[in-house]
Amino acid sequence: MRSHVVVVGGGVSGLATAYRLLQQPDGPAVTVLEAGPRFGGKVATATVAGLPVDTGPDSLLVRMPAVRTLLDELGLADQVEGPAPSGAYVWTRGALRPLPPASLFGVPERLLPLLTSGLVTPLGLLRAGADLLLPRRELPADPTIADLLRHRLGDQVFDRLVDPMLGGVHAGRADRLSARSAVPEVMSLLEGARSVYLTMRRREKKPASGPALVSMPGGMGRLLDALVAACADADLRTDAAVASIRARADGRYDVTLAGSTVVVADDVVVTTPAYTAAELLADVAPDAATELASIEYVDVATVMLSYRRDQVEHPLDRTGFLVPPVDGRLLVGCSWLTSKWGHLAHDTRVVIRAMVGRDGDTRWTSMSDAELVAAIHDELVESVGVTARPSEVHVQRWPAAMPQYTVGHADRLAAIDAALAAVPGIHVTGAAYRGVGLAGCISQAARTSTAVHARTAHDDGTTHDDSLVTAR
Repeated sequence: MRSHVVVVGGGVSGLATAYRLLQQPDGPAVTVLEAGPRFGGKVATATVAGLPVDTGPDSLLVRMPAVRTLLDELGLADQVEGPAPSGAYVWTRGALRPLPPASLFGVPERLLPLLTSGLVTPLGLLRAGADLLLPRRELPADPTIADLLRHRLGDQVFDRLVDPMLGGVHAGRADRLSARSAVPEVMSLLEGARSVYLTMRRREKKPASGPALVSMPGGMGRLLDALVAACADADLRTDAAVASIRARADGRYDVTLAGSTVVVADDVVVTTPAYTAAELLADVAPDAATELASIEYVDVATVMLSYRRDQVEHPLDRTGFLVPPVDGRLLVGCSWLTSKWGHLAHDTRVVIRAMVGRDGDTRWTSMSDAELVAAIHDELVESVGVTARPSEVHVQRWPAAMPQYTVGHADRLAAIDAALAAVPGIHVTGAAYRGVGLAGCISQAARTSTAVHARTAHDDGTTHDDSLVTAR
């Protein structure tokens, strides 16, 4: 009998998992259960100044093979667009200062651009240069990013380059995030190295074959629409919140919906945030649930503001700016969308995407939308010289949205994997585990679907008399 897989959660992780399962030869029947009224999760688009702008993730890292393959198969590979090649700024020390080129997650390859940028003082540059002379340092087994880099680069480079980059990607702080889990490419490059700068300059550089980050005209929702269309052979349900998952005597699972409908599954893939997965797996996999509940999350928000072009004094000649936590600003960063993406270019309007929320900063969560917009506007007056109130705004709050790969993350994942190995047929995947961005979710979904198929393909062929869906 054809096996049946239930995917809990209809965001990118859930839909990508379902899609890959459907592509397998003799693949299973697939049901996707989404608690909300639409598919897509945090991928969402709003119209501001007549332009379609993403209020969740607005770009996709295409250097991962699973991402390139997916775009090819969905017919989207030739419909993506890279950002303007103009670079970005860091708003610090009272001015917008150019982000030095050739940096890896805030770690600069050369020292001279640091000095000319004004990001650090001459003393800060000298301290950064000490990296060339300092001996190797013993690191903890699971070092924080601060453990890995602050001692080598000094406070100024660390605080004004490394930490703001982490805020933009992880909404996290470098003194809490695990280097192995949050920035594995940096950790693998620098582990055991004596000098950060010498290692950076000697690293192998592959010729660029196109932009690493891309967006889509019309918004990233096009990726979700394409996935939904490609999953037409699946049973796709919205407004289908799952209340519980319980093991059956025959080795399968009862997935009970909030309305008491029960969906019977051979395998269940849970793609929800870790805290929701913990609740759902409390009965069937309590040890895994305990570890899942320990994964921390941070609240974030994106705020879109539109101004007339003549109401902004700055030329907006780059893609936007990041803000170091050490400066105490509310903003984590801004993207100048009408400068960053060619498909959003506009002759007379400017649309700014402001990001707030990071680990340790919850000031904005007690503000009303109007208060939040006013606070962001005041910081834009300082940073880019806006001279009038925005004509349009859109506030999107994402509570408990960004998982934090804090120290011990790899051990937590190992414990989750071990606990689930004792519960055949239960799987978890998504941003909480091995990659927070869309690309990470797509890559993990591909691996998860392979694992599910390998298990279901070796089913003993037992025929079950009862139907897949029953009502209680």
